[in-house]
Amino acid sequence: MHRKGVSQVLSRLSYMASLGYMTRITPQFEKTRKTSGPRALQPSQWGMLCPCDTPEGEACGLTKNLALLTHVTTDQEEGPLMNLCKSLGVEDLTLLSGEEIHAPGSFLVMFNGLILGKHRKPQTFANAMRELRRSGKIGEFVSIFVNEKQHCIHIASDGGRVCRPLIIADKGISRVKECHMKELRDGIRSFDDFLRDGLIEYLDVNEENNALIALYEHVDQDDVERSSITHIEIEPLSILGVVSGLIPYPHHNQSPRNTYQCAMGKQAMGNIAYNQLFRADSLLYLLVYAQRPLLTTKTIELVGYDKLGAGQNATVAVMGYSGYDIEDAIVMNKSSLDRGFGRCIAMKKYTVMEENYGDGVSDRIAKPQRDKDGVLLRQNMRALDEDGIAAPGQIIRNHDVYVNKQSPKNVDRRGAGALLKDTDYKDSPAIYKGVDGETTVVDRVMLCSDRNEKLSIKCIIRHTRRPEVGDKFSSRHGQKGVCGTIVQQEDFPFSERGICPDLIMNPHGFPSRMTIGKMIELIGGKAGLSCGRFHYGSAFGEPSGNADKVEDISNTLIKHGFSYNGKDFLYSGILGHPLEAYIFMGPIYYQKLKHMVLDKMHARASGPRVLLTRQPTEGRSRDGGLRLGEMERDCLIAYGASMLIFERLLLSSDPYQVQVCRKCGLLGYYNYKLKTSYCSMCKKGENMAKMRLPYACKLLFQELQAMNVVPRLKLTEG
Repeated sequence: MHRKGVSQVLSRLSYMASLGYMTRITPQFEKTRKTSGPRALQPSQWGMLCPCDTPEGEACGLTKNLALLTHVTTDQEEGPLMNLCKSLGVEDLTLLSGEEIHAPGSFLVMFNGLILGKHRKPQTFANAMRELRRSGKIGEFVSIFVNEKQHCIHIASDGGRVCRPLIIADKGISRVKECHMKELRDGIRSFDDFLRDGLIEYLDVNEENNALIALYEHVDQDDVERSSITHIEIEPLSILGVVSGLIPYPHHNQSPRNTYQCAMGKQAMGNIAYNQLFRADSLLYLLVYAQRPLLTTKTIELVGYDKLGAGQNATVAVMGYSGYDIEDAIVMNKSSLDRGFGRCIAMKKYTVMEENYGDGVSDRIAKPQRDKDGVLLRQNMRALDEDGIAAPGQIIRNHDVYVNKQSPKNVDRRGAGALLKDTDYKDSPAIYKGVDGETTVVDRVMLCSDRNEKLSIKCIIRHTRRPEVGDKFSSRHGQKGVCGTIVQQEDFPFSERGICPDLIMNPHGFPSRMTIGKMIELIGGKAGLSCGRFHYGSAFGEPSGNADKVEDISNTLIKHGFSYNGKDFLYSGILGHPLEAYIFMGPIYYQKLKHMVLDKMHARASGPRVLLTRQPTEGRSRDGGLRLGEMERDCLIAYGASMLIFERLLLSSDPYQVQVCRKCGLLGYYNYKLKTSYCSMCKKGENMAKMRLPYACKLLFQELQAMNVVPRLKLTEG
């Protein structure tokens, strides 16, 4: 069976993108099918798969991610387990009579999908197996599931099952006591000790059907209500995955917003690893001043995002300002950008190979040529060292050479081991293609050889970028926006305390999106700044104390002299007058995304053309043109802009002059020696006329003629 996408390159765009890749589940299901069943969120996926982290588009609901505590099992040895089952009273079917096989109280025992035998006391057998698992006598991932409907006991020890840990409860009372938690905090006890002591166990989806799981321990309930509870969730936030666990107060957001953040959180640039400055990735984006969020979650601490952050705490004012904040655009403070807000480093790796052509002939790296006074003959080689390779720390600009490679002219004619002169080599330098006016720096140069002893030169070029109009930013609540304009700090509104916002966001982004979590993040971050403590906003964390309640946050704000609802009294930076409304202002964690104007900006007047059709090339990397497609042409026809259509589709694309025979309507040719036109079909040159056609049209006519389809042009006098 041929399967695509079995091995994939691990994305190192950001730390969260790497973690998200490692927990991804990609099924072999047709993405083009419109059926909603496989895409829907099933009840059995609770706690096993993340309900938020799935891509938009055709893979929506099919590509899934594991939840925070999910474990995928591996195969365990079957022999000892089968012998154990038989010693606990499982009888072989071959030794039983028909009456015993069909006895009402006996259950069939299935082991990894195969019939093992029958047991007369199924519940006793299941309880005994579970006790052995809890005491560590058998593997912790062995599943024991009693199916009352089918009169079966399913025992599974095979690989590929998803399971998750739960706290064992005796009649609703948790086995994990405060003394155990104290030992865990002191480092005396580990997670494995909890498993071995029978305080926690792993359940797969089948065995969860036999369990009644409570979200929290309810001590105040009566014994009758508690008696049926078998397990308690470790923490409700564990139903979310690694990436969605970064969102503060996700249970206060409209659910699609959390899904959007899962996609954008992977595109946020920040720190990817502790050794990021020594890595040789083909493309690496780093945020210069990455910070940890003021409003954090338990997941952030568990996965280490607080040490490898991908964003900055920006003071945000929610208000209308100028006309440049419409439709999610954000107005940015120039002084904040000068101080380093949103500044990033883009590192790109360029590889040059020194080819071997056999017989001792190969490419060579030549030192840059200089005149008698030592001045470089070619100015685009100013970044090169004396060995012909760009020196680390040198400034390199667009069209500069970073490796001065030379190749032999005629490889085939050279004899074995012949010595080549300087005139036998032609220049084939590696030229840096960047953006005009931008200054980049050679960060590192690495020399190595591959298995064929070819020299490989890797130049890593570093570009420090500051945010500009059009760069994309996003908060942790799926509220993305591009920079609409950059304003001087003097013109920005300021509070009574002299605080000026870093960016201004339009208030119309809140009502329809319903991202209440973003509002709570703002007042939570403000309270955290005023009292000097990181506040928590873990999912469903208010009852357990893993999320600060809004009421407590408001009390903290009042205690430190702020309004309970996070609003401030601001003055206009332009007029100096007080603004007529209180402004909702405070810190929000903003991510800078990889989509930058500098990487996408493209324009062309004249440039390269395709050899076959003589039309402009396609794509930004090839310096291509902008395609005027069928639909654009239809719009121009609807407007009646005939001269514009003529100019776009002919003059600015591929004009070509052809000779057409008036008699037969076929294309002829022009004989430049005799200076006459000639028709190959009529064998005459009298009835020829000149006309302009798109070259692609002329090509189409000739290809149709090759297929024995003859298109004829009927000419009228113009």
